[in-house]
Amino acid sequence: MRTLIRYASLVKFSHTLFGLPFALLSYAYALWSTHTVFDPWVLIKVVLAMVFARNAAMGLNRYADRQWDARNPRTATREIPAGVLSARQVLVFVIVNALLFIGTAAWINSLALMLSPVALLVLLGYSYTKRYTAWCHLILGVALGIAPPGAYIAVTGQLAVFPILLSGLVISWVAGFDIIYALQDIDFDRSVGLHSIPARFGIRKSIAISILLHLFSLWSVIVVGLSYGAGVGYWIGALFFIGMLVIQHGLTTPHRLDRIGPMFGVVNGLSSVGYALCAITDLWFHYHTFLPG
Repeated sequence: MRTLIRYASLVKFSHTLFGLPFALLSYAYALWSTHTVFDPWVLIKVVLAMVFARNAAMGLNRYADRQWDARNPRTATREIPAGVLSARQVLVFVIVNALLFIGTAAWINSLALMLSPVALLVLLGYSYTKRYTAWCHLILGVALGIAPPGAYIAVTGQLAVFPILLSGLVISWVAGFDIIYALQDIDFDRSVGLHSIPARFGIRKSIAISILLHLFSLWSVIVVGLSYGAGVGYWIGALFFIGMLVIQHGLTTPHRLDRIGPMFGVVNGLSSVGYALCAITDLWFHYHTFLPG
């Protein structure tokens, strides 16, 4: 049990709440819009694929960044630099989870299996992008934005407009809040030559870029709802999501960066869960209202 807790801490398992609700929302849309009979095994496969993929990605991130984590006071207590887990243990963890992800994709359907190497390339490649580009935050957004199309494919074996729109929402939302999170390391990143929006553009411009990305998220929330004629439940969730964005930016000021750490997980976790719950509820009422008979 202690070892399991160590690995859960390594990958910040609680942060699964950032992407999983959007995957479940896409799963629900696929199920009801295509009048597909609920199969609990498909849902289990979606959740497992999401967990294995994220474990592999976060594990490699910690493995790749272990030398910098040891030098950064904010991250020096992470599992590898603190000696809680060895670099070898984490690398094995990454390989096992990557293989489990591919195996789950094969269990889902042939399209999921064919796309799984592409998904892994994005998920694992993100960890190295901060060495080369300040726009690494967008790559992280893409990594989490894979989840909605993946969940839709799991149910239908094909793609559609709704999960793609949802993916755009996730990409802009994640990139926007990751820029805010990276403000904590602006001085360290500059000192060791790592790339990020804050390290390149400074605090005020980075906050402005984050706001622009979240304005796109706001637009995406509206477009997603309009795409299927959403009802009141969805728009309640949309207003909640937008409200949480406003709160996040209200708490993030150039002179109060110390607020970022405590509010990061709570605000963004509540945003995704609250929005997805309202949207899934609305989808259930919408499609069951219009079912024949």
